[in-house]
Amino acid sequence: MNSLLEKLHPYPFERWRALTQDITPNPAFTPISLGIGEPKHPTPAFIQRALTEHLSGLAHYPATAGEPALRQALASWAQRRYQVALDPATQVLPVNGSREALFSLAQAVIDVQGPHGKNATVVCPNPFYQIYEGAALLAGAQTAFANSDPARNFAPRWDQVSDEVWARTQLLFVCSPGNPTGAVMPLDEWRQLFALSDKHGFVIASDECYSEIYFRDEAPLGALQAAQQLGRHDFKRMVVLTSLSKRSNVPGLRSGFVAGDAQVLAQFLRYRTYHGCAMSPVVQHASIAAWGDEAHVADNRAQYKLKFEQITPMLSEVVDVALPDAGFYLWADVSKCAPGMDDVHFARELLAQYNVTVLPGSLLAREAHGVNPGAGRIRLALVAELASCLQAAERIQSFVRALKR
Repeated sequence: MNSLLEKLHPYPFERWRALTQDITPNPAFTPISLGIGEPKHPTPAFIQRALTEHLSGLAHYPATAGEPALRQALASWAQRRYQVALDPATQVLPVNGSREALFSLAQAVIDVQGPHGKNATVVCPNPFYQIYEGAALLAGAQTAFANSDPARNFAPRWDQVSDEVWARTQLLFVCSPGNPTGAVMPLDEWRQLFALSDKHGFVIASDECYSEIYFRDEAPLGALQAAQQLGRHDFKRMVVLTSLSKRSNVPGLRSGFVAGDAQVLAQFLRYRTYHGCAMSPVVQHASIAAWGDEAHVADNRAQYKLKFEQITPMLSEVVDVALPDAGFYLWADVSKCAPGMDDVHFARELLAQYNVTVLPGSLLAREAHGVNPGAGRIRLALVAELASCLQAAERIQSFVRALKR
């Protein structure tokens, strides 16, 4: 077997299951899970209809590059959302969800045979989506991390990455809005990263699957937008990955797209023709329908906004938490709730006593630069219906107040 598989860390949810297998949650409370970021709002009916009305597509092999109509729909959405013009034939590729593309992009980009192949490095924010690390390790690369800084709205400390590490970096993963922090990268941060990419020649992969869930009047800045504002109209060494899962409540559809540098995408498409990951024609038709409609996205955003407006003040009474820029996570500091209680202990006791599942922040990060930046925090995914989220918040209030007595 591939020996690189041995380098993979257990997925956060696997680690959490192992850490809680001895717990019997209090049966006096119905279970409420805020642990997994799986959208729970209903899938719009028009997307379901688009699926069922095009089942004849199952009789055909799909093209890896997708149908022209889908690529045009993706480019048109990017034009409306970010005011950028993309060539549907060369700068856009449909993918089976952003997770699949994040992993496979690393396999196509990382060159272990090149000048720096022996020390090829992938840089990630910390905490991070674990696919970034797994993709890097299975491509034969090393990983380096930039810890998030709570004092700077959880922006990664890119200055923690040395010039020597940047010099051997081949791929940089960024996530904006961030998972789990909800932080959105400002233009100055993009300027810094583009300058580093120009100097050292690495590709930037911007994970933007939470871009359509936000709470302020202005939509989050995207990488394509930032590049254009900084005069980088060819999107050199940059790709953006996004998905319908959170935007349209279709996590089971497995549909998204990658856009950006035409040269990178040409090689990525070449890889994908062998990878065997063409999108089903049925899913392509449903995707065209979903990307073409914004009313359901606005409604979805309003539902999240209502939840965050009600839940955040409740939780802020007992833990250190604030409304994020975007996304559907709250990133709460629980380090001061009880002496000697870390995030894992907090989450275990909350599950045992109140049957509420949250994810310990330390499981979402790695120790780097002497600290684990997720330690002492918990991630709460406000994906359940409002009533359940309110009930969970009330239980967390009771739990923390009991700890502080």
